[in-house]
Amino acid sequence: MPRKRRAGEPENPSPREDKPLAWLSGEIKTPPLSREARQEAGVLLRRLQRGDVLSMPESRPMPFIGPRCHELRVDDVGQKKEWRVMYYVGRHAIAILDVFQKSTRATPAHVIAACRRRVAEFRKVDES
Repeated sequence: MPRKRRAGEPENPSPREDKPLAWLSGEIKTPPLSREARQEAGVLLRRLQRGDVLSMPESRPMPFIGPRCHELRVDDVGQKKEWRVMYYVGRHAIAILDVFQKSTRATPAHVIAACRRRVAEFRKVDES
């Protein structure tokens, strides 16, 4: 006899498992993000966990940090700020490399250096 489906459970569950998030640096909370920006970031991260491939304007590849490295672009319209969530799509998890407020056109050099270091460390664990 088949098992009864629970409320909110999809009829045909996806055969692939969602990837967990591995927070290496930063956090997404209110404040400093507005509630709307925090929710938008959460929705985008959830889509990544499910295996969606995001592209502009939500996400931009960052190949100079490393392969499979990207930045989520979150506009905080209420506060007139822009936020970036740097992430790496690993074999077993999505690694959050950094979260920062965008204040200039270019990504700060110290953010790039820190993300390169974090992704190198994470890849040792993720690919083993």
